[in-house]
Amino acid sequence: MAESVPVRCPSCRREHSYTPLTCPCSCGAPVTPQVRRGGPAVRLEHHTWDDAWVAVRCDACGRSSQWPRPELGCPCGILLRLPVAPVTSAGTGSSHRAPATGGGGAPTGGTRTSAVPRPAFRPVTIRTGRDVVTAAAQYLKWLGFRDVLPCDDRPGTGVDLRGTDVVAQVDPTTHPSTLRDVECLWLNSLNSSAAGVFFSLAGYAHAARARADDLQVPLFVMDLTGTPQPVNDAADDLVRMGA
Repeated sequence: MAESVPVRCPSCRREHSYTPLTCPCSCGAPVTPQVRRGGPAVRLEHHTWDDAWVAVRCDACGRSSQWPRPELGCPCGILLRLPVAPVTSAGTGSSHRAPATGGGGAPTGGTRTSAVPRPAFRPVTIRTGRDVVTAAAQYLKWLGFRDVLPCDDRPGTGVDLRGTDVVAQVDPTTHPSTLRDVECLWLNSLNSSAAGVFFSLAGYAHAARARADDLQVPLFVMDLTGTPQPVNDAADDLVRMGA
């Protein structure tokens, strides 16, 4: 497993321990972005697809490839981009954007340990807004929710995914999810007598984070590997206990 590095949030000054995701190279060897220890984390205001990738070299085969840039959701509601050591020498293979999973298996690190026995989560690499919804659906199924499917009537209901005992909202935009978004999901969960779960690509506004804590709505931030990160206690509990 990759070594954890300390990360300090520039907004709330809270210190976190971050473990970079380890993904398989096309040659099968594990590859981990080298997060710079002591380097400053930067608040991420907007996602751009070109900016979301970083060059990482495989020590086994020398191939230099583009991998999702390490990011971390802080409980204060902002999304942090972490500094990565640059590739200092060219690889022997062509550069390519490798998926987060391959024939070798799933990434390690990033997802917190659960008390519920379940196989390792296999994420879906995010390249489009539709991928964010697909990744969230896979994660809900991994948590134990059944019959999770996209909703055709999303504009009218505000619900992107619905399953047995769960409704979920998925925000793939480059702006932090708002207080209104969280309250809308909570009302939908009440009307459906189901758990409400929120997934966001760009994190949450401070008011949204505080209201979710009051309402016990699980909040997750999605990174571009498709691996959700819990950002509040309700999400931690859901990961630990499962559906």
